Amino acid sequence: MNYLINQVMSGARPIERLSEKLHLRTILALSLIFLLLGCASVPHTGRRQFNMVSDSRLDAVGLQVFNEIVTHAPQSTDQRLTEIVEKVARRVAKAAESIDKPGFKWDIKVIDDDSPNAVCLPGGKIIVQSGILPYAKNEAGLAAIIAHEVAHAVARHSGERLSQQMALHGALSVGGEMLKKKEGEALSNSAKILLGVLGIGGTVGVVLPYSRVHEFEADRIGQIYMARAGYDPAEAPRFWERMSKINKPPIPVWLSTHPADEDRVRKLREFLPEAQKVYSEATVKYGIGNALETKRSVE
Repeated sequence: MNYLINQVMSGARPIERLSEKLHLRTILALSLIFLLLGCASVPHTGRRQFNMVSDSRLDAVGLQVFNEIVTHAPQSTDQRLTEIVEKVARRVAKAAESIDKPGFKWDIKVIDDDSPNAVCLPGGKIIVQSGILPYAKNEAGLAAIIAHEVAHAVARHSGERLSQQMALHGALSVGGEMLKKKEGEALSNSAKILLGVLGIGGTVGVVLPYSRVHEFEADRIGQIYMARAGYDPAEAPRFWERMSKINKPPIPVWLSTHPADEDRVRKLREFLPEAQKVYSEATVKYGIGNALETKRSVE
């Protein structure tokens, strides 16, 4: 009785307090269930990851984003470079399938855009922007780019980031929204979040880039894929050295979600012996391949 009086005197209602406690317990219980059911291991690193999004749903969202991008972005008219990108991407995709068997339905598009970027969406939808080709410089540099992005997709990093958002904002609201959207409708919130995960979400107000852990994992796995595809994995750190020449705002490493260029190059050199072993066993070796011969060059 005194407890009830104290609750009334403090302005709180016992039933509301009880409801809040039950709601909190329900959330904690759901979180525990999701944690138990949503754990998987990242290939090659063995890191346990929290993933609440099914592969089929993630691939469907990836396809939605892919269709949105290729519908509105101008595709490259440089047939020679497009054919090289497609050739290298197919080799990397074949390597990924032979090693980790993601079972993706691969597709490759080259977008005419000066910004240096590339992405592999969930389900194997690869987009390469023409602005990154001068930094690639040769087929092996291009393989390093594509293999890195493919590694993100195979490791389900975007699903992990989406799961973190679902955990933060409520699995019922975000997860329910993901289930409601059908193909052909406007971009769902999950698709917008995915754009942010991939670093291309500025226009939809969502920025949720990969973490440094994800980036280092993609670097390591990507080197293995490019080596299996027949490209010299030693070109990967050289490519990132060229990328370091891009002017970037001075952001402290501890505030950045991406590794500092020098840290990335150092780690890639640490990973190199593992990739070189794979390269030594490759059926066909292309070395660094042909030069891309783009209009703009990067030393």
